[in-house]
This record gives sequence, C-alpha cells and structure tokens, in this order.
Amino acid sequence: MKPVPGILDIAPYIGGRAEAEGAARTFKLSSNESPLGPSPKAIEAFKAAAGQMHMYPEGSALLLRKAIGETFDLNPDRIVCGNGSDELLHLLPQIYAGPGDEVLYSEHGFLVYKLAALAASAKPISVPEPNLITDVDALLRRATAKTKICFVANPNNPTGSYNTASDLRRLRAGLPAECLLVVDAAYAEYVNRNDYDAGVELAATTPNTVMTRTFSKIYGLAALRVGWAYGPEPVIDALNRVRGPFNVSSPAQAAAIAAIKDQAYVKHCAAHNATWLPWLAEHITAAGLQVRSSVGNFLLIEFPAEGDKTAAAADKFLMQRGVILRGVGAYGLPNALRISVGTEEGNRAAVAALEEFMK
Repeated sequence: MKPVPGILDIAPYIGGRAEAEGAARTFKLSSNESPLGPSPKAIEAFKAAAGQMHMYPEGSALLLRKAIGETFDLNPDRIVCGNGSDELLHLLPQIYAGPGDEVLYSEHGFLVYKLAALAASAKPISVPEPNLITDVDALLRRATAKTKICFVANPNNPTGSYNTASDLRRLRAGLPAECLLVVDAAYAEYVNRNDYDAGVELAATTPNTVMTRTFSKIYGLAALRVGWAYGPEPVIDALNRVRGPFNVSSPAQAAAIAAIKDQAYVKHCAAHNATWLPWLAEHITAAGLQVRSSVGNFLLIEFPAEGDKTAAAADKFLMQRGVILRGVGAYGLPNALRISVGTEEGNRAAVAALEEFMK
C-alpha cells in the first residue's frame, strides 16, 4: 500500500540536539526551553497525580480549560487542549484542507506548518520573507480561493520577529472568508510590546481565526506536551471531534493547572528573559556578529557565508566546548544559528565561546 499524497514528501522534524560528544559540561541552548524549569507547584502537582496513573484522564481537560479561561478571561467552552500545540496545528489542515487546497505560511516560519499541510495532502505555499519579518502584503498577494489556511507564528521562530495587532487585523480582513487564519503564539508570554496581540481579539471576534498557545515555553512543561487553542465554537467543535479522546494525560493536566495559576513564577521567568535576552544580544554583537532583534526567548545569530567564520564552523567550535545551539538551515537560514536564553552560567559560557571563536 502507498501512503496518501504528501506523506512521503515530509522530511521528519528534528528537534534541537541535547548532547555534545566529548564535552565535559554541556549547555543546551538549542530548543527554546525555559532555563528555569517549571514552577515548583507544577512539579508537586505532577507528583501528586502519580497515584492515579491507572485511570484515564478527564477527556475534555475541563479543569485545565477553566484555569486557562480564568487566567486570560476566556470562555472555556471555546478552548480545546492538545498534546502540545503541535497536535492542534496538525489537526487543523486535516479538518480544513485537502487535495487541491493550499496552506500559506511565511518563508522562515515554524517547520510544522509545511509538515501539517503535506500530512493533509494539501499544497504548502512558502511566501517570501525579505526582512525576516512575516510580510502581510506578500501573504495577501499569494492568497487565492484555494487558500484554506494561513499560518502565522507571532512571535516567529527562529527569527524572533513579530507582527503588530494592526498587521494581524489587516491580514484577517484581506484573506478569503473561507481561509482559516491560525495565529501560533507559543512565545506570547515573553513579549513586552504595546502594539502586540497574541491573536485573542481576532479569535474572539471573527468566525475564521484560531489562536494556539503552549505550556512548553515559559511554563517549562515541554516534556509533558500540553498546548491549547482558542477560537470560534464551530472550529473548537471540529477539533474536539478529531483529536484523541484522552490526548492530554492526567499528570500533564495537573501540572499545567498548577503552572498557569502560579503567575508569580511566570513573571519571574519573564523577568529572567527580559534581563538576559538583551545581554546576549549586546555581547554577541560586541563579539563581531549580527544579531536579529527578538521578542521571544531566543536570538538569531548571522554568520558570514564564506571564510572561516561560517555558521557551520561556529557550530562545530561551540559543540566542542559543550555549547549547543540550533542550526536553522532547514528554515532557509543556512548562515545562522539560533541561541535560546539559558541560565546565567549557560549564557556566559555561550558568549565566551563565541568571543573565542571570533578571535
């Protein structure tokens, strides 16, 4: 038997590396994980759930949806939880796109968008991103009656750039009415800009916009795989019909509830990022490298395309010193590496290694 069209065109997603062979000490700064880990309250909630492992989870994640709704002042009935936001991002094209349909995304957007389109046998359309910022006008020019989904990561990974609330409104207004706009706001909690909107307004007020969020970043629960989406009731209903019936485990639900209720710890993590993100940018720039402005918990570092200071050479040099960054050639950025904000020790080790490399 042959898989349906698109499946064999998928290049399997490869996450950030975790080991540097031969290094006495490693600093994993390759996966945009929280350097501070989860809230202690989330850890305790996870441990407390261990005694219920013989029982199926509550299938609708009701208590988690209520906790999310209370935190963000949202209707829990318009929230669906997933096995990471990745599950929901994959399901949306399966619901709304198929053979002959097109799925738009920005050239340097999250790799999962293309994979999700191909898995639904739809055609992925990569739209040029000349300034490493999602180009609303370019997306609108490329949209046609065949366009069923438009993915926008806001902020975008791996560039760190973002689109304003007015950008999103203009994009929604210009897309075909039958095109679902999906705003992937995985890094929203890190953004501190007055003109930013995670997509809540459009998801609340339009019939064709969905916002996705995750507990993998600032909440530090990447290993548990918990995400959620907020949107119009018909879209949430469709997602509930196709998602796994017990797609979020009981320990994951318990930890996520405790994590989102501990907003003091969330602010602590955001403050750590607000301190070290500009510190990394300043010191890496001073070392002689170009760093893209970022509102997330990571930076895109650009290297010369030729010579002995390329991204590949830097990656090899850093790995030998136990500093693990993320190559982003798969995102169409072969001359760059992405660095996640780490602990103070990890940040200083990364800067020291880059300074040594550039000298």
